[in-house]
Amino acid sequence: RHPATMGFGDDGVGKFVTLVSADGFDFVVDYEAACVSRMISNLMTSAGGFSELESNTITFPEISGKCLERVCQYFYYKLRHAHSKDKLPQFPLPPEMALELLMAANYLDV
Repeated sequence: RHPATMGFGDDGVGKFVTLVSADGFDFVVDYEAACVSRMISNLMTSAGGFSELESNTITFPEISGKCLERVCQYFYYKLRHAHSKDKLPQFPLPPEMALELLMAANYLDV
């Protein structure tokens, strides 16, 4: 059995991933939401034997807790509106966080 699906259905339902910020904050998010990030999705589905597959925990030494919290909120926003035919509501971004969020989004391939 593939380590990324141990203890969970093959569709990822019921699975959670813990994202750890540079300053030690843990964010437990649904696997499906975390996979909005192509980087996280690739890491969690790779056959490379990464320790993240076993622990379902990914540490981001370059992303602050404040920034990672907004990123997690965006994952859920994106998931919620993925199949919407209506105009998407704006996702609010605090101007003072714009550069940090842009760098995190680029790194996470969101």
